[in-house]
Amino acid sequence: MAVPCEVLVLGIGNLLWADEGFGVRAVEALHAAFAFPAAVALKDGGTLGLNLYEDVASARRVLVLDAVDFGLAPGSLVVLRGDDVPAWGRTRLSPHQLGFNDVLALAQLNGRAPETVVAIGVQPVELSDFGGSLRPAVRDRIPEAVALAAAELATWGYPGVPRAPDAVGEPLNATVLALSEYEAGRPDALAARRDGDPRVLARTETN
Repeated sequence: MAVPCEVLVLGIGNLLWADEGFGVRAVEALHAAFAFPAAVALKDGGTLGLNLYEDVASARRVLVLDAVDFGLAPGSLVVLRGDDVPAWGRTRLSPHQLGFNDVLALAQLNGRAPETVVAIGVQPVELSDFGGSLRPAVRDRIPEAVALAAAELATWGYPGVPRAPDAVGEPLNATVLALSEYEAGRPDALAARRDGDPRVLARTETN
């Protein structure tokens, strides 16, 4: 059972699928840049889907960071508020967000919907590169997304205190998943065969 909180900040996405990891990287960057009051919980929501129900239903306000395909120029940032954040499966924010839409819908059905929901989304460049990194156009928008999130939280009455440059906060997820370590240990596209192993593809074509 999740502990009720005033504000939940969720980074949603899959680090293994290139720009799908934007939401997680953005909430990590927000956590690294600011210390927030105890009433604010920052969470790497990954692709937990319905497993996030109690977290969402227990919060009064929810701020979501995500990669969202709006059909805009790559790297564009968009802020959605209230009814513009689809809760009933109308417009899908992104492939993994089916689960988050369902979470919001279930919370509404149970009379436990958050009072406020805001989503900060980036237009991805690439979502289908398994094992790939954030594309530069998307990575470059993380600081702006962090600034937007911090400003939103401040308007809700929960301003963040900038951390000292050498300050180290409790990580939101496993250390090996931190951006620097993940990038350092990630094999290049050729070694990882992210575009397919020609030996396997050749056999497939002949069958």
